Amino acid sequence: MASAPLPMQRVSLAAQASVQVAQDLLTMSLSTTREGTDPQLVQSQLKNALDTALTLAKKEARPAQMTVRTGRFGLSPRYDRNGKITGWQGSTELVLEGQDFARISETAGKLSTLTVSGASFGLTQAQRQSAQAQAQAQAIALFRQRATEIAKAFDFKSYSLGEVSVNYDEGGPVFQPQMKAVRAMAVEDASVPVEAGMASVSVNVSGSVQLQ
Repeated sequence: MASAPLPMQRVSLAAQASVQVAQDLLTMSLSTTREGTDPQLVQSQLKNALDTALTLAKKEARPAQMTVRTGRFGLSPRYDRNGKITGWQGSTELVLEGQDFARISETAGKLSTLTVSGASFGLTQAQRQSAQAQAQAQAIALFRQRATEIAKAFDFKSYSLGEVSVNYDEGGPVFQPQMKAVRAMAVEDASVPVEAGMASVSVNVSGSVQLQ
């Protein structure tokens, strides 16, 4: 009966690989606020502003290139120091998202009843999966290389894999445009200036090997 491997023959190690890919998904939020003493009037004003923007945005929508959806829509009372309601304030939001940055920025500039309140870049599922596959292959190759080098360094001929864990990190920089500049540019040329960056997709491979 073969003897059990000695604990000292087990080695824990880790390897990481990162792939830089272009951000190919833009999400842009547009919103507006209204105030007044009549909650029904404030709500009606918000609805009209949203309906006008939504109608125009839908005409420009294209599958994958730009999708349109409504965001938050809320109304809340304003109180004085005695707890009495003095008025109402509400806000509404429209979200444009897709891969056609030019279409999204041009559409946003045309929506006169809403203003850009935020924008962020990310990765589509296809872009993310492709980057993960590349990073995973690199991380596993590096893990195996290190395991081989460690085995040789300890005068062992080979190794066998023990428990291995693969973790994905989809973090990366997100672009946030300056809203004052965005509004000024939108008035001048009916287009919101945007520029995507690069995202980093990392894969970590960690585990143990049994030296043989």
